[in-house]
Amino acid sequence: MIQELETSKVVSESIDFKHLIYDRLIGLNVSESIAEYLNMFGLLFALLMVVFIVDFITRRLLLKAFNKFASASKTNFDDLLVDNKVSRNIAHIIPLLIAMKFTPTVFGDFPNFDGVFEKGLQVFAIVLTLWIVRSLLNTVKDYLKILPRLKDKPIDSYTQVFMIFAWVAGFMSAIAIITDTPFWSFITALGAASAVIILVFKDTILGFVASIQVSINDMVRIGDWITFEKYGADGDVIEINLSTVKIQNFDKTITTIPTYALISDSFKNWRGMTNSEGRRIKRALYIKQEGVKYLSEDEVNKLKDIQLITSYLETRQEDINSYNTSNTINKELLLNGRNLTNIGVFRKYIDSYLKQHSAINKDMMIMARQLAPTTQGIPLEIYAFSSDKRWENYEYIMSDIFDHLIAALPYFDLEVFELPSSGKFIQ
Repeated sequence: MIQELETSKVVSESIDFKHLIYDRLIGLNVSESIAEYLNMFGLLFALLMVVFIVDFITRRLLLKAFNKFASASKTNFDDLLVDNKVSRNIAHIIPLLIAMKFTPTVFGDFPNFDGVFEKGLQVFAIVLTLWIVRSLLNTVKDYLKILPRLKDKPIDSYTQVFMIFAWVAGFMSAIAIITDTPFWSFITALGAASAVIILVFKDTILGFVASIQVSINDMVRIGDWITFEKYGADGDVIEINLSTVKIQNFDKTITTIPTYALISDSFKNWRGMTNSEGRRIKRALYIKQEGVKYLSEDEVNKLKDIQLITSYLETRQEDINSYNTSNTINKELLLNGRNLTNIGVFRKYIDSYLKQHSAINKDMMIMARQLAPTTQGIPLEIYAFSSDKRWENYEYIMSDIFDHLIAALPYFDLEVFELPSSGKFIQ
């Protein structure tokens, strides 16, 4: 009996509170309809004020607690929680619960308004949940990016995929709440529109699949230098996300390409060169064919003054003279027997020059080779690797080598091929 009386008392107090303003207005001879509306607006205003005040206090307290904890902790994760506003989003939960608790009291006399307001709060609860999930995901993403073993992985792609599914699920939940449709019934109804959904999210799906393949196969990492001729991209990868890959070209422009292009088109990744011990030099000098000739003994003796090939010429000349003598070769005609040529000696000079060059990696391939003759002359190609892989220094080393070789050509009675200028035609 006592318990029933207490329950009746609580109900009575609740009713009195619910019609607090209404009773006062009725006492002032205000009509019942106006009194009901003013009572509702008054209670709504009071509820909003309470919600805003609680929200403000909760945010301040949580932010202070998070900052204090972050300053005392040695890990960066809690600092990232603060930076991504996790505490601010969580602080909205308590005011939201208060609003949902007292909404029936505010709109007790207006069931239609009560239903609309409650649906609005439920939709806001879904949005708030998504905000909290997004903040936590961004925190995890930022934390993983600072880990040395993961900083070059496409973390953005995975977080974006998760958030896309979360937003889609949230959107469908909100529609189901607004239309008073059970969630699973709503999902079933969307099955008929799956083709349209796939069409709308085609790029997202392709990007998601591409991101997984790129990550699993380790095709591209953030920081890699890639060349993508189809899109005019030549530079460093600065971002990989679900739909696009951003490349900062060497002229500081940014090229954006679809993520799925990494698996559907051909591109060059220079990571192998970057991780190796040298950067390849592969360039040819085109020698005039008319300058190629056999060397007489006097010409060979003259070339012995070039220190890099002195030992080579002495050894080779002895071998050649021994062969020609033992085979009674008539050397009045240079064509007979074995002979040295100026282009062959120059090729040996190039090889010796590269092997003693301080900027060439001696542990990697070093070769001076002759390619098939062309209409522009005979290509003498250098194939070697510079020790310094930095672009500026690499270009300087390569230029220095070819400056020297071009200047050395006249000592071997050779010339570089070049098209005649208009002045020569006029003469």
